[in-house]
Amino acid sequence: MARRKDGGGKLRIGDHWSAISIIAQSQDNPLKAVAEFVENSIDAGAKSIRIVRGRERGEPFLKITDDGEGIRLDETGAPDFRYVATHICDSIKRRLKRNGARQIQGEFGIGLLSFWTLGENLKLRSSAADGSVHEMAMQRGSEGYSVRVSRALLAEAGATLDIRPLLPGVRQFSGEKLNWYLASELRDRIRQTGVCVRISDRTARKSYAVTPREFDGRLIHELNNPVTRFGEIRLELYLDDPSPERGVSLYRNGTRVAELAALDGFQEGPWSSGYIDGAVDAPFIHLTPGTRTGVIHDEAYAALREGIESIRDQLDALIGDLKRAEEERASERTLKSIRRAFREAMLALPAEEYDWFEVHRNAPGRRSETSTGPALAPTEPQREVAADDVPDADEESAPKQAFFDMAGPLYSVRISPASSVVRVGTSRTLRAVCRDRAGRQVDEGVVFAWTIVQGGGSFADPHAEIVDFEAPRDPGLVTLKLVATQRDVVCEARALVTVTDSLVASRDGSPARHGLPGYTYENAPGQLWRSRYELDRELIVINNGHRDFVFASRTRASQLRYIARLFVKELVIRNFPGSSSQELLDRMLELMLYMEGNLK
Repeated sequence: MARRKDGGGKLRIGDHWSAISIIAQSQDNPLKAVAEFVENSIDAGAKSIRIVRGRERGEPFLKITDDGEGIRLDETGAPDFRYVATHICDSIKRRLKRNGARQIQGEFGIGLLSFWTLGENLKLRSSAADGSVHEMAMQRGSEGYSVRVSRALLAEAGATLDIRPLLPGVRQFSGEKLNWYLASELRDRIRQTGVCVRISDRTARKSYAVTPREFDGRLIHELNNPVTRFGEIRLELYLDDPSPERGVSLYRNGTRVAELAALDGFQEGPWSSGYIDGAVDAPFIHLTPGTRTGVIHDEAYAALREGIESIRDQLDALIGDLKRAEEERASERTLKSIRRAFREAMLALPAEEYDWFEVHRNAPGRRSETSTGPALAPTEPQREVAADDVPDADEESAPKQAFFDMAGPLYSVRISPASSVVRVGTSRTLRAVCRDRAGRQVDEGVVFAWTIVQGGGSFADPHAEIVDFEAPRDPGLVTLKLVATQRDVVCEARALVTVTDSLVASRDGSPARHGLPGYTYENAPGQLWRSRYELDRELIVINNGHRDFVFASRTRASQLRYIARLFVKELVIRNFPGSSSQELLDRMLELMLYMEGNLK
């Protein structure tokens, strides 16, 4: 008896219908299925494609009509539906591409089976050479198909695909969602072919013209398209401020495949930074046949990774430049907010007790700061803010004042300073500061009345906006009251004046101006210091590696408060050298109270 020998052979499908069912159910995205039908129309040379979503006789349906070449005709002049139904996985487009055909995307011969993802029944109509309309019908879950012929008055160009009823799980996808998806999925195919794709959503009573997606930001011209041994990788990348919605998509011949950051080897770096948006088109990559949303990790994919890696350093450098510019803009906004808050605080606090930093401007030998290392050097607006250089809110906008910039009716009034110390027998200048609800200064139509509620003293002109208060001859505490009236609006404010026998001598003879310095960062993780004032550079140096800074930087508002408090600390230390820790803490609480109320 002869023994059976094991040998080789060819793989075969044991159950063809089972294989077809698996292929038909491999597509899990109904929007992707519609995109494949639209691509079939584009491959057929269509210039106009219409998608209709609606309901007829209670059944939701989806219909796609194009003006392309229709189904290929057989030797009798009829649409060759038999070839379409019996050559699954044997696409004629693959052979056409081998022969040099361009602008054709399909290659697997399974796109028509995607209707299983959308609905129960499919009808595909196309015209014969004699003008008759032939229709092929297929049913979800059935291995049969049928073809029938119907006469028509006029031959219809192209093909019509009708799917009904739609499956319960896909009936809710709207024309708006389909428009957004096709604009991104077929972005370059629509741009390259100039095809007009329109969507009529009869259920929502809306119509859409699919416009290829446009990216935000600046187009990066500095990059050259990487060239691999399989072909060129086409780049269209844009640089913009970071956003979680910003990302780069991988395309093949104008059809979107997947987000680049979701693929192996691209999860880190510029692709997931949120700074880069755009498209990377690699025509040579091989897609997974089932979903067409995955890439086979073969030699072509390795070439893609190598080519993309060659531009990574350039992108990182561009992102680094944008980050530095962004940090400088944020620092300018932060310093501007701190400047305003300190200015309002100084209006309320005694000028005899609090003084600004000494800031030299254009002093001999003074050089401008430049960026060194990881520290962020302040830009010119950050360099200094002198106390007498800080304009009122309405003065800043005066050159470009519009109607909505003009001050409204009177809302509040305050006395500047709200607390002061005056030597007996001397005078002190006080000012009324009137604001509207938006904080703009009110100048017109306001009548003032200054009175002394408690204590002694007098006013030279009690009805002026700016008055000179004459202190009494005896020490004491004087309470002043101001009433500001504008038509029917009446606002009041009070101030305290401490009249004393002697004052601490003021610092005179300094060539410096008084103001706020700029600030810069120094990354010193693990060190306990939070900030320090460097007199020679006239800068407050902030340790952005400190755990408190990292914690405060979770939001811009908390970071702003943290930096402002560091300014408070440095200002108090400069104003009260040699004071006890208790007095320094009290002064910090006092200054923060008046400053943070105006911090925005």
